[in-house]
Formats: sequence, structure tokens, C-alpha cells
Amino acid sequence: MAPAMILLGEIGRPHGVRGLVRVRSFTADPLALTAYGPLYDAAGTREFRLTLLAEDLARIEGVADRDAAAKLTGTGLHVPRTALPATEGEDEFYLADLQGLEARAEDGTPLGRVRAVEDHGAGAFLVLEDERLVPFTRAAVPVVDVAGGHVVVVLPDEVEARGE
Repeated sequence: MAPAMILLGEIGRPHGVRGLVRVRSFTADPLALTAYGPLYDAAGTREFRLTLLAEDLARIEGVADRDAAAKLTGTGLHVPRTALPATEGEDEFYLADLQGLEARAEDGTPLGRVRAVEDHGAGAFLVLEDERLVPFTRAAVPVVDVAGGHVVVVLPDEVEARGE
């Protein structure tokens, strides 16, 4: 089984004519984008070796012109989950670790599994198997038990309850 790949950044538009690209880093420190080793595409098949020239500007080994850089626009930059440092403490985890966990109501009623964790700028939310979106806040997700394989979800009034 291939290792889980974690998205750390994204290649943006070309910058200039010599193959430089803008990059968006999703790491706490944008300059740490390359600190975890080589970066890969989502499948882990294509390797990208970046040299960061600034917080949002990089040179990619083997990319020498604007056209080659443009073809990479939108490419996600991933590392294997095993390349990231271990989390410390019970309340610390990577959002990617939530995928696949069972979602339960406070009374233990199964709500399905967490299909994905997404963040489009206004805060993270869990996507359940039935496509319900749950804000990833302490009020809506008071319990995260990665080791136990589940999260407890308190569905906000705005999230339609299924099957009622």
C-alpha cells in the first residue's frame, strides 16, 4: 500500500521567463515547505526539488522556461505522511489524520465516516460520507479520538440531519 500523501503546498503561476514559479505553502512557516524532503505530486510518482527564493517564489529543478513552469500551475506539492514529525499530546493531530475516522453523534449514533477535511479560507470543515459539511470547531466536533478511530459530532442547526 502506498504511503498517505499530505498536501504541503501548491505550484502557482509562472514568474518571469526562466522557469520560476509562485508557490503557496500550507505549512505554518512558509519557508518550511522544503524542510520535509522532496515534494511529490498527489500520487507520489513525480518528484519536485524546489529551491525557495522567497516565501512565495521558487525554482524547480529541471524547469528552465516559462512554458514548462506554466504546465505545472495548480500542481499540489505533497510529502509522505511518514516524513512529518510526530504529533505531541492528545489534542494535537494533523487534519489528514481525521480522514476515515467514524463520525458519531453525542449519543453514539453513527453518522458515517469522515470522507475529507477541507479548508477554503474560512476555516476547516469535515465532509462526511453523505456529503454533510460540519464546521471543524470545538462546538461542532468536541471530541477527536484519532487513536480510538472516531470523532464526536454535534450537528449545528444549519446542517440538515439525514433520515429525519
